Amino acid sequence: MAASGRGLGRAWGASRCPAWRHAHWEAGGRPRPEYDAVVIGAGHNGLVAVSTFPESHCTDPRACGSQQPQGEAAYLQRLGVNTVVFERRHVIGGAAVTEEIIPGFKFSRASYLLSLLRPQIYTDLELKKHGLRLHLRNPYSFTPMLEEGTGGNVPRSLLLGTDMTQNQKQIAQFSQKDAQAFPRYEEFMNRLVSAIDPLLDAAPVDTAAFQRGSMLQRLKLLSTLKPLLKAGRTLGAQLPQYYQVFTAPITKVLDQWFESEPLKATLATDAVIGAMTSPRTPGSGYVLLHHVMGGLEGIQGAWGYVQGGMGALSEAIARSAIAHGASIFTEKTVARVQVNGEGHVRGVVLQDGLEVRSRVVLSSASPQITFLKLTPQEWLPEGFAERIAQLDTQSPVTKINVAVDRLPNFLAAPNTPTGQPLPHHQCSIHLNCEDTLLLHQAFEDAMDGLPSHRPMIELCIPSSLDPTLAPPGCHVVSLFTQYTPYTLAGGKVWDEQEKNAYADKVLDCIEAYAPGFKGSVVGRDILTPPDLERIFGLPGGNIFHCAMTLDQLYFARPVPLHSSYCCPLQGLYLCGSGAHPAEHLYVTLGPHSRWSWTCPNREENRRLLALCEEANGHTGKPHVTRTEWPPDDQGSWASALENWMLPTTT
Repeated sequence: MAASGRGLGRAWGASRCPAWRHAHWEAGGRPRPEYDAVVIGAGHNGLVAVSTFPESHCTDPRACGSQQPQGEAAYLQRLGVNTVVFERRHVIGGAAVTEEIIPGFKFSRASYLLSLLRPQIYTDLELKKHGLRLHLRNPYSFTPMLEEGTGGNVPRSLLLGTDMTQNQKQIAQFSQKDAQAFPRYEEFMNRLVSAIDPLLDAAPVDTAAFQRGSMLQRLKLLSTLKPLLKAGRTLGAQLPQYYQVFTAPITKVLDQWFESEPLKATLATDAVIGAMTSPRTPGSGYVLLHHVMGGLEGIQGAWGYVQGGMGALSEAIARSAIAHGASIFTEKTVARVQVNGEGHVRGVVLQDGLEVRSRVVLSSASPQITFLKLTPQEWLPEGFAERIAQLDTQSPVTKINVAVDRLPNFLAAPNTPTGQPLPHHQCSIHLNCEDTLLLHQAFEDAMDGLPSHRPMIELCIPSSLDPTLAPPGCHVVSLFTQYTPYTLAGGKVWDEQEKNAYADKVLDCIEAYAPGFKGSVVGRDILTPPDLERIFGLPGGNIFHCAMTLDQLYFARPVPLHSSYCCPLQGLYLCGSGAHPAEHLYVTLGPHSRWSWTCPNREENRRLLALCEEANGHTGKPHVTRTEWPPDDQGSWASALENWMLPTTT
């Protein structure tokens, strides 16, 4: 990557205050009138940016996206850039939050699994020191069959983990041929992951700069093609087959490898989860790839639960930010971005009328909120707002959080007399997933404006590994379900009656696999697409901010010619899931490492670089005068810029 945190520097070069300023939690929660940088939103992406910025590099706060350079605020503050984060809600974390909705039961209310947490972020922000504890899952996938047992045996099920020999034994129940093919399939996918994974940590090729820059600039920008060329070399002669993974329906890809429907349907869930798409939709393979690219603690593809719920991840990142002098404020809604007469950002105005000046504003909010609600429209290029408004944000997701007084008891894997968790309880448990046709039919229901008659359900029980989440003997259950359209047919709306009718249908489905489940429920929280939009700011309820379709990825994210994180408005940067590489907040929710910024605007690059250079010239340690945790109701926190990348030198 070519270099440099270009831009942030000069923007702050005119600052009259030292970059390493004292961060303090002011009584009454009133921000100061001026900071170097403002971060909009205190989701996991933004919080990372505040905490720690590598001192040996000058990086630009380019993008955060889910998961893109993530962790803007943490990195900014460590660099010495005096940073404040404003969060609309009463709690930090965005979609990575822990909330006690039912007394005694602590839910990861939106995002519920962690992966894609880059090792460098884990190390740089000292997240273990700041309290982050993980529970890795092995086995990780359980698909029970809805069938009658034969010969006195229980119904079959498919249990997958890290042991390939055991995986093959499980698959052989359905097909010996598939059991033999599975290691080759895993090897095939792992090679693709090794080729594509580095692209998540690299800014997309800046097609606009190639068009408008000087010849010298264009030659320098050729270096940004290196990750793509390297990926091509890694894939080699198999490139055409790998190309098909991106462009074909996932059913076509899986049909070339396997014959048994339970295995194909289980794998296909990763291709459609969180996406308003069918396994028969062209291009659905990329979403599957995005879900297998993760990893935790050096284990590729690993997913895990966070001790204390997903909010504990956000808290650890925030503690790191606080330790480096950041200021974080909750219940402080940004109403608009302020612009000076020369078209450069000069801060924000909060909903209470307070003006906060800054040279740079980083928004972890969605592109729609950032550009259509917060940004003065007169400063945007002609047609830009229309393109943002036309982004596909369809979401199929309804998240249901359930408190139960005992473990689910599956017919395919009965509980022990003691009722202690068994290996399959820690898994992602796939229900109504015995056949890819079931997934397609559930999708077709939503296309007709109806909630699926047999919804695809991913059931997780994080309390099976983390007993701190529920009272003794009780558990919290996360139900990630689809497909549910944002707008219902026949003029219906998602009122309490419709929400409860759908939740009842989901519980009926679970009851068929685990009799007695409905009787164990002591409370539930139902979040339809409109609820996810209203509470967490996810457009259309979309966990990716906009769809992960090929026309909205890489150098077309969020829109073509504007994928370089620095926005049409000078000093405004996009750092949420709506930017490359489209990190999603629910299923993975992990920072993707920082980015190197390469803005097509040379003057903007100079500003960023000057600011970084000025900040690096200060060696004073920030003094935190208030670090109580959790903050009081007037406190502050940060959200959304976790997408940074280390730039190389030019």
